[in-house]
Amino acid sequence: MKSLFILIVLLGGAVPLNAQTRPPGPLVHTYSIVARDTVTGELGVAVQSHWFSVGSIVSWAEAGVGAIATQSFVNVSFGPRGLALLRAGHCSNEVVKMLIDADRGRDVRQLAVVDTHGHVAAWTGSMCIPDAGHYSGHGFSVQANLMLNDRVWPAMASAFEKTIAPLAERMIAALEAGQAVGGDIRGQQSAAILVVKGRASDMPWEDRLIDLRVEDHPKPVEELKRLLRVHRAYELMNRGDLAIEHGDEHAALELYSGAERLDPDQVEMKYWHAVSLVNVGRLDDSLPLFQNVFAADPNWRTLTARLPAVRLLNVTREQLDRILKLR
Repeated sequence: MKSLFILIVLLGGAVPLNAQTRPPGPLVHTYSIVARDTVTGELGVAVQSHWFSVGSIVSWAEAGVGAIATQSFVNVSFGPRGLALLRAGHCSNEVVKMLIDADRGRDVRQLAVVDTHGHVAAWTGSMCIPDAGHYSGHGFSVQANLMLNDRVWPAMASAFEKTIAPLAERMIAALEAGQAVGGDIRGQQSAAILVVKGRASDMPWEDRLIDLRVEDHPKPVEELKRLLRVHRAYELMNRGDLAIEHGDEHAALELYSGAERLDPDQVEMKYWHAVSLVNVGRLDDSLPLFQNVFAADPNWRTLTARLPAVRLLNVTREQLDRILKLR
């Protein structure tokens, strides 16, 4: 009878439940990290699982508030409710205790919280599928369940502590380390990373710094790492665009060049690099880039012809013809 009762609980068919006591949710068995950057104050979550779209369920973060990972038999409400409790002034330990104490499915939950001060707290229920466990360090927590072995979360912690890089890259290093020693016993499928500012601003659209997801991929952590590199390149592109707006062509040129180095196969980056070269009087240097871009897609040639009219390409008629005739 006891085993039957446990099965009923795992399948979500226990007793009547209210908003504070929810049944076991999706079986998102996984490994993750929540962390705060001690230099920038940034808060983040990174996660990988053999489950579709893991980031939409596990990872939660809010600028100036904290970051949360809710996993195993997921109680998704731990995300928004936990952030609300942090926002109300509760520390990470209090949040974990309040959420877990009110949850009748606590034995199959795994939860980690980091607050804006870098305090961390975590919970691994006694019925989480082994290997399962967590480790809380200075300003971070790593947690995992349904792993191939019990080396996953220690490897994640070690990688995070040893990596010298921005927060996002350190969390990716932790995911890579977890995968390298075995990872999810079922394999790989999806991954996600979410990073927010340490302090909220009056421009919330700028407070979410990184929000990347790999929903279904044979090597999701590897793909997530690639996307993060592309994200960094586009950060430089955006700064280059801003420099253009302020008439600083030389700064834009440096930023576009940096973006191209990060993602050399991206045609658009080469294109705006070429445009910036023209605008600072280096037409000859721009021509090989334009030629490469036009060969990849002739629509860029059509766009180029339109730029002088909106003052984004400063050329004479003869110079424009020289560019457009490239083959």
